[in-house]
Amino acid sequence: MTTTARPDDTGLEPGTIRHFEHLTHETLEELFVRRPEAIDPAWSAQRLAVALGATLYVPATRPDLAQVIRRRRDEGVISMVIDLEDAVADHEEAEAIEHAVAALNDLAAGPGRAMLLFIRPRSADQIIPIATALDAPTALTGFVIPKFGSDNAPAALDAVIRAGEVLGKHLWVMPVLESASVVHRETRDEELAALSSLLGAHRDQILAVRIGATDICGHFGIRRDRDLTIYDVRVAADVIAGIVNHLGRSDDTGFVVTGPVWEYFADHERMFQPLLRHTPFRENDAVYFRQQLVSRDMDGLLREITLDRANGLHGKTVIHPAHVAAVHALSAVTHEEYHDALDILAGESGGVRASSYRNKMNELKPHRNWALRVMDRAAAFGVTRQGISFVDLLTALATPGSVTS
Repeated sequence: MTTTARPDDTGLEPGTIRHFEHLTHETLEELFVRRPEAIDPAWSAQRLAVALGATLYVPATRPDLAQVIRRRRDEGVISMVIDLEDAVADHEEAEAIEHAVAALNDLAAGPGRAMLLFIRPRSADQIIPIATALDAPTALTGFVIPKFGSDNAPAALDAVIRAGEVLGKHLWVMPVLESASVVHRETRDEELAALSSLLGAHRDQILAVRIGATDICGHFGIRRDRDLTIYDVRVAADVIAGIVNHLGRSDDTGFVVTGPVWEYFADHERMFQPLLRHTPFRENDAVYFRQQLVSRDMDGLLREITLDRANGLHGKTVIHPAHVAAVHALSAVTHEEYHDALDILAGESGGVRASSYRNKMNELKPHRNWALRVMDRAAAFGVTRQGISFVDLLTALATPGSVTS
């Protein structure tokens, strides 16, 4: 996919946002052969979207909202969404908006690391009043639009453009696809085609397309169990496949599509065997760490992140800080992936080459788009040293300053 680089008015300051910067210098040296780059506003929308990683939602009802955001940023969270929709009861709406505005103004005025901050309003008519109440310059990066459909998209997109004019900056939009017209099979293709056209006409505004898996399941009265991934729920998996097919293509019509939320974070009575293999943890002397992951349902999350990637999705919506490390650990590019991508991109005339790891064939034309996405991930999340596994990254992120190898 080819995208146009955004100007320097996107709310990002070069050199101030970088994944894994909360780890020590020594740990970074042990883990990475190529460290993550500073997120740059000159990056394409595709690369910026890949750099979002785990996007953490926080209810706007929190009275200590600014402090919570600063604390999560110090823990390695790069992107957050202040939620005014599902996380807020009807009678709390006005107070939640006040908290959101106060927090953004506090963050813009006070000390703290820069990050990618979004607001998810209930409806498009909240966007202009929120922008008007914010101080300029603002810490706001853009808006997440829930229940985004062809019927309400024009009003929402126009409102974000006007909010940007009020604040004197470019604001990104991340639409959430979860409405009945996208979910129901008889209307899905027509609706997604309409959305593809609408989003394509506003390409300069669209950072990424998000999937509302909870609402998608809700249309069928389903709540997936923590022993299952979203891909085990066939009706939801079909919706995801349709969204990727229409909107996630690796050409000038496509966008980055992000992974849906994982809802669970506490231990429970298990019906099935844990999904995490023992061997990688034994090899890294991290058997107890594996037990901790399993007890917190992290094995299911790790499995779903892997399936997200296999199905063309990048990053993930998360609702608990403990999930961030898992998403980011599996977003880093392995030494093997990186060298495969380099080999593929070096071949301009096509053909087939054996991997430098001597364990697979790299087809230079079919694998080229994959290699370009690997380079986006490498810029945002770095390239691990040979022999470093996701277990090393997870344990380092769980205990900053230490590596289990």
